[in-house]
Order: sequence, then C-alpha cells, then structure tokens
Amino acid sequence: MATSNPVLTRVEKEAGSGFAYQEGRSAYAAASGQGSPATSAAGADNVIRTVGGQAAVTVNDVVMKTGLLFLCLVASGVVGWKVGAAHPILMFGAMIIAFGLAMANSFMKAINPALVILYAVLEGFVLGAISVWYSSIASTNGNPNSNIVYQAVLGTVVAFGVMLLLYATHVIRVTGRFVRMMMIGLISYGIIAFASLIGSFMGVGQGWGFYGVHGLGLLLCVAGVGLASFTLALDFESISRSVAAGVPERESWRLAFGLMVTLVWLYLEILRLLAILNRR
Repeated sequence: MATSNPVLTRVEKEAGSGFAYQEGRSAYAAASGQGSPATSAAGADNVIRTVGGQAAVTVNDVVMKTGLLFLCLVASGVVGWKVGAAHPILMFGAMIIAFGLAMANSFMKAINPALVILYAVLEGFVLGAISVWYSSIASTNGNPNSNIVYQAVLGTVVAFGVMLLLYATHVIRVTGRFVRMMMIGLISYGIIAFASLIGSFMGVGQGWGFYGVHGLGLLLCVAGVGLASFTLALDFESISRSVAAGVPERESWRLAFGLMVTLVWLYLEILRLLAILNRR
C-alpha cells in the first residue's frame, strides 16, 4: 500500500531494508541455540523487542514520547498566551522556525529528539498566541474568552478518543483506498485553504477568507475538523505498522511528532470553528 505519509514511507523502506529479516534471523538463532546467552535466556518476547542488537519500538515508547512532547507544548503555550499575542514578531519568528523544524523532523533520515522537543516548545508558544487571538475575536468585549479554548481542547480530546476507538475496533480500516481518498481530500483542502488565505488579504469574508462566507465557511470548517480527525487514523496505522515491522526505538520520536502535529491541526480547526460560531 503506497502512501505519501513520510513516516509510513520511511517504515516501508526500513522494513524492506532488513528489519524483519534481522528479526527472523535472531529468532532462528535463539531457537537453535546459536544466539548469545543473554538473548537465549531472555526468551521469545525479548527477541521480538530487539532488532540487530537494538531495541525495537513499542506502543509504550510512542505514548511516553507523546506525553513528554505535550507537556512541553502546554508549558510553552502558557507563555505564548501571556507573551506571544502582545509581541507578534516573536510569534511569527517562532512560527517560521517551527515550520522549518517540522520539515526536518518529517524527512531527515536520523531523527533528532532535541529538534522534536524544540519544535514542541516553539509550536506551543505559537498556539498560545493564536488561541488568544481567536478567543478575543469570539468575545463580545474584545477580551480573551478562554471558554472556547477549553471547548477546543475538550473537542480535540473527544475526537482523539473516538477515532482511536473506531480504529481499534476496525470500524475504520486504513486500506489503500482510504489513503488515496485522504490524500485527495487533504490536497484539495490545502489548495482551498491557500486560496482562502489570499482572499483574506483582499477582504473576502471580512478578513476570514472563505471561512467567513456564511454557509461555505461553516462547511469548510467542518471539513477541516473531519479531515484532521480522520488523519489520526493514518497516524495510528503508522504506529501499528512501525511496531509490527520492528523499526528502531528511536523512531518513536518521529511517530510521536507526527501524532502531535495532527492533534495540533485538529485543535486549530476546532478553535476556528468555535470562534466563527461565537462571533455570529
């Protein structure tokens, strides 16, 4: 199943380059008594968890890394809420650097945990500033209204839980057709969002672009929330396939990064929808 997801693509390349083969060799050596004493004594479970002498990634690894990244993101978000909105230059500077780090973390061959953590810190700062802006727009008196921020966070958590349940129970299956449909939807939405950004500079939708055009704007907001939610299924599949392929444990940082990016996108889509609804 071909995919343009950089993490999934890397997993396919890694698995095809010998991870599964090395795992099979280790299992055979242990069964025949040819493995090292430590490997033979450890049993089959430890053989599965090691690949070529290196620890293989597990779901727990991804969960722990994701939790750490979100702690950094939330802590930095508090700073961004208090400082970022008052200093737009800092926010835009952090946004540009965060974008560069996102590209590096997605495509660099050897993932660097320090760069992933730095991205989480910068992205948290940007999110804090953006949240103040959206909440101010939603407020009747122009002061930040933290209610929609709490609602957006709750909506993100609920969407994550629902998608995880649907994926775990196989209600949603990440097949080749599903991936192709998602790619078409994501590319189409990206083009529309870019056109909306250009339109916003021309006063379309009172500066909101297409998102500010009554019925069309609401449909676009709902479509964005839906696409971001279903992208979580791609992330879950990426994690599942990485664990099954036995990729190195260090790739847990890349997997956690991918999951965090999707959740941040989902949060922003929900926040924009709530801001527009409250403004109306």
